[in-house]
Amino acid sequence: MADRRAVLIVGGGGAFGMRAAELLARIDHCDVFIGGRDVARCEAAASAIAARSMGTRPRLITAVEIDATAVTAQALSTLGSPIVLNASGPYQGTQPALARACINAGCHYVDLADDRAFVTGIGALDAAAKARGVLVVSGASTVPAISAAVIDHLRPRFSRLRSVTYGISPGNSFDPGLATVQSILSTIGKPFETRINGRTARVHGWQGLRRQQFGTLGMRWLASCDVPDLALFPTRYPEIATLQFGAGAEVALFHFGMWGVSWLARAGLVRNPVRLAGLLLAMKRWLRSLGSDAGGMAMEFAGTGTDGQPLTIRWVLVARSGHGPMIPATPAVIVVRKLLDGRLAGTTGARPCLDLVSLADVEGELAEFDMTFNETNGDRPI
Repeated sequence: MADRRAVLIVGGGGAFGMRAAELLARIDHCDVFIGGRDVARCEAAASAIAARSMGTRPRLITAVEIDATAVTAQALSTLGSPIVLNASGPYQGTQPALARACINAGCHYVDLADDRAFVTGIGALDAAAKARGVLVVSGASTVPAISAAVIDHLRPRFSRLRSVTYGISPGNSFDPGLATVQSILSTIGKPFETRINGRTARVHGWQGLRRQQFGTLGMRWLASCDVPDLALFPTRYPEIATLQFGAGAEVALFHFGMWGVSWLARAGLVRNPVRLAGLLLAMKRWLRSLGSDAGGMAMEFAGTGTDGQPLTIRWVLVARSGHGPMIPATPAVIVVRKLLDGRLAGTTGARPCLDLVSLADVEGELAEFDMTFNETNGDRPI
């Protein structure tokens, strides 16, 4: 199995799984398996990806029926893919069953999880993964992979980095799919901890409304969201006294609607917001003409520069032409590429996706899409 160039994407028919498949379909002499419980959906995805593949096409793009929660090591061994990319979601409240099956089958595992407990808990599989000589990576997505890569890129410009305030805001034309909406709703109104002014602070999902500058997209609304960064970064970057992450809907109607639901959930009037996912997704699809096809990620850094003077840096990624959904899929694809070409040879164990993806890797993978990366010192370009 180790010598075969093949990747199984579980959840490959979903919003982000398809994007990952499109990127992987460019790799020369690499088979791509599109897996999921709905084999008809996987077949449609496989056909669509094969039809619009850019560059050299792989030997094979094939749909396979697979359930991430029930797959066995034997089934994975029979398929024969040495790498599994899990884009199935939602990850909230679930166990890493697929990762365990991958370890038992002797194949590498990479996922796009953004759930704090899921990503931070993946280390429990470290000993088993090392014993089998495989790499298990969780959180290979916008957070914590890209957010950490940006911090690592900019951190040397500070003698002391005091605060990092950041968020994501997709364009309204993006269809996130049911699993993504369920993921968002699973934490809405619920308490979680972050770091404010050097102290642990309790905040609630989709509350703490604020606005942040998204470069050429202008100001957009954000609300507090729980992500793995809030647990991982205080240890990784102990000098950061304030760490705030938010997400937002481009259309204010949707953003404040979610804010309202968060209060109902917090008060116990809506006991299971996840049940609203289908209704909210249907409403979003009906009103998808509102807003635009442009989204992005914005990070603001404040502290003291290496010259001893106050320093503020803003880093902004803007995606247009509906290309934003490529961003969450990119870190996982980068890790898979490095596994395929041997750059991670000998790297084993189970870990969150930190130190495996650089900002240069991300920019290179996304170079062909309608995206811009900008850094400014105050209002001055860097």
